[in-house]
Amino acid sequence: MAELILLANPTGIRVRGDGTSLDIDFDSIAELRAWLHLAGLDIPDVLISKEYEGTNAEGRPYRSLNAYPTWHGWEIFAHAVEYTDNGATLDTSTADQLAALAVA
Repeated sequence: MAELILLANPTGIRVRGDGTSLDIDFDSIAELRAWLHLAGLDIPDVLISKEYEGTNAEGRPYRSLNAYPTWHGWEIFAHAVEYTDNGATLDTSTADQLAALAVA
């Protein structure tokens, strides 16, 4: 299991309450796909995956990938989210105040 995890750079790993499955979070869909490939978990017999597009509660658009591979009896719930906007923009006053703080 350690070798499988070390192939990746997940942002979070948790053992689920059933004791036989893991939650693994990734920063990007590309990182999740790369890990699945390197671990040999991207084959149809092992992997079920679902892609989504939507907006979060704050109205920010995103894409996500949920992957559900099985490895030696362990069920893995892998997840990655990417926001498709450039983030919130700051109003001019706030930007000027932050710039003044950075210079001080």
